[in-house]
Amino acid sequence: MLARVLRSACAVQVNIAIMRAFVRLCEALATSKVLARKLAELVKSIVRHDANIRTLFQAIRELMVKPEPSRKSIGFQVNETKTQYSKKTKKKTNLKNPLSNKNSAEG
Repeated sequence: MLARVLRSACAVQVNIAIMRAFVRLCEALATSKVLARKLAELVKSIVRHDANIRTLFQAIRELMVKPEPSRKSIGFQVNETKTQYSKKTKKKTNLKNPLSNKNSAEG
């Protein structure tokens, strides 16, 4: 527009320079949009990777905890339920003459 009004070579050169500047600005904006989109994708992937890394570190920490060693008892082990047996009572012996029971059985 400036070249039409002024009709000079300098005005034409200024008009061309302005148009080139606008073209570069549009290219820069398009490039920046592409870069902004790529940057957003990188941020999303970093967030996903960050969550995966946290999970990985948590699993490593769990593996680093030493489990309590289970001790086996030494000896023979019976793995059955206990039964209730009746209590046996001891026979009363004759304290005066312990041989008297034997003599009575022989005689």
